[in-house]
Amino acid sequence: MMRHFKAEIFKALSHPLRIRILDALRDGEMTVGALQQALGTEQPTISQHLAALRSAEFVRTVREGNSVRYSVADPAVWQLLDIAREMYERQLRERQALLETTP
Repeated sequence: MMRHFKAEIFKALSHPLRIRILDALRDGEMTVGALQQALGTEQPTISQHLAALRSAEFVRTVREGNSVRYSVADPAVWQLLDIAREMYERQLRERQALLETTP
């Protein structure tokens, strides 16, 4: 059961745009229009990925009149993304060091 849950988390995060959306939401709630402007991506594409993130319970919505604002449901997701960034940076440094020592 736990492994299935973990797999679903990583499946929901498997698209780079979904990670960009979550990173954009670090500063607070945003509408689809604001996300579109911040990410330079078409509205239908953002809406599609927001639906996937909402389905996986990564984001929640608040309706204000005709507008819908999105926010992160559990801020712990940023710890997960930060750890992934640290792993990437560590691997990058190791590869760079390897290239510098290779004649």
